[in-house]
Amino acid sequence: MIDPPLIDLHVVDLSRLQFAVTALYHFLFVPLTLGLALIMAIMESVYVMTGRVIWRQMTRFWGVLFGINFAMGVATGITMEFQFGTNWAYYSHYVGDIFGAPLAIEGLMAFFLESTLVGLFFFGWDRLSTLQHLAVTWLTALGANLSALWILIANGWMQNPVGARFNFETMRMEVTDFAAVVFNPVAQSKFVHTVSAGYVTGSVFVLAISAYYLLRGRNQAFARRSMAVAASFGLASALSVVVLGDESGYTASADQKMKVAAIEAEWETQPAPASFTLFGFPDRDTQQTTAALRIPWALGLIATRSLDGEVAGIRELVARNRQRIENGIAAHAALQAVRADRTNLVKQQAFQALADDLGYGLLTLRYVDDPAKADAAIIDRAAWDTVPNVPVLFWSFRVMVGLGFFFIALFATAFYLSATRRLDSPRFLRIAMWSLPLPWVAAELGWVVAEYGRQPWAIDGVLPTFLGVSSRSAGEVTLSLLGFVVLYTTLAVVDVFLLRRTIKAGPDGLGYWPRKGQDPATSHSALTD
Repeated sequence: MIDPPLIDLHVVDLSRLQFAVTALYHFLFVPLTLGLALIMAIMESVYVMTGRVIWRQMTRFWGVLFGINFAMGVATGITMEFQFGTNWAYYSHYVGDIFGAPLAIEGLMAFFLESTLVGLFFFGWDRLSTLQHLAVTWLTALGANLSALWILIANGWMQNPVGARFNFETMRMEVTDFAAVVFNPVAQSKFVHTVSAGYVTGSVFVLAISAYYLLRGRNQAFARRSMAVAASFGLASALSVVVLGDESGYTASADQKMKVAAIEAEWETQPAPASFTLFGFPDRDTQQTTAALRIPWALGLIATRSLDGEVAGIRELVARNRQRIENGIAAHAALQAVRADRTNLVKQQAFQALADDLGYGLLTLRYVDDPAKADAAIIDRAAWDTVPNVPVLFWSFRVMVGLGFFFIALFATAFYLSATRRLDSPRFLRIAMWSLPLPWVAAELGWVVAEYGRQPWAIDGVLPTFLGVSSRSAGEVTLSLLGFVVLYTTLAVVDVFLLRRTIKAGPDGLGYWPRKGQDPATSHSALTD
């Protein structure tokens, strides 16, 4: 294991901050890529089925915006994977056999596929047949989703490390069942929830830009059709996010009980079925939630889908973790005995009996250089370290869920107005336009809940975060962090500038519609309305 005196907790915090910053920047681009890719495929399918040129031009216009965003996503995503080697070297050494496989498959199967198909999408309009180009567009959307799938399989394993075991010979985690890693229920629920959130982001984006055009009385046919697609696809996606979010919460209640308890600020275990705290002010110092507004039975029904299932509170879970830490300390001692006498089967069996709790014993290395030196006070501190920041998770989750229900209302209204041909309400169009940043807020808060809620674990129950860092100085990490902030901020500004310029130019600015004074007979305008 890492020599504990070499652990600089300041470096740990800086490394965590750097990865959080780069991940949050990267996820500014990912959901829009997921959403626009499928919306483009839907629009081009309508073009192929109807032969109406306006749908082709819609596909090409939104495709330009997709291309800008895709390029920025690639630029910000590649550097993230390198951080596992530069900032989290011991993490990569300890679990690289498992974590690295989905990332490698993502690069070979999804990223290269998607990148190739994006080129065919842009340059194949006049070189491929109509059906061939449609196939390329759908495969581009598939590639984007496959990329998300393998990334979330890797991330899901961090949340629920199945299909692997610790090898005392190599002192690393190794795969025992790759199928279990791939079909990890946490990974699968995270995947469908995340891609649905991406579809919502793409739909809000199309809805907001279309509302912008309608408010200015330009590109009316384009905007109305785009809004109709965004409204219907977005409504289905927003409803899916809520349903799949419930599934994600259900899997978390089985595998990450502390995260669920922190999200709900449930300090004490309630009689089943537990009530859901709709509103309140959790306080970590007093371990109470004041001014709490509760919905009876709701938490029990959501978390256990039953009337008699218990949802454990934070204090009870801390007590359980305290016992697991004591077992982990014994496991660490048994590991040392096995490594001193590797052929002794009795010692091997003694270690295997406690191996599942080894990671909990490693939590004490934050305070002592040998788990065997941990006294009752240190064990108690380590047990309370397993509680994430309750107020942050409590409010992040509620804002995210509130935005989810807002999107349902927004898309339902847009769908009704589109179906009744009443998309001329300035009030609704303004609400739609100013809703543009909200799906990104919801998506980023979702990652805060998922990742911050996993702390103090890099791999839940297996490897504490503070043990995964590289042997870097605080100055080196600070310098690279500042470099990333400057670079990524520049890329974000460039992305917004290019998107804004393209949107202001509109389809006519890209040559898809006639400019003022241009003879309509020489353009596609006669076919667009």
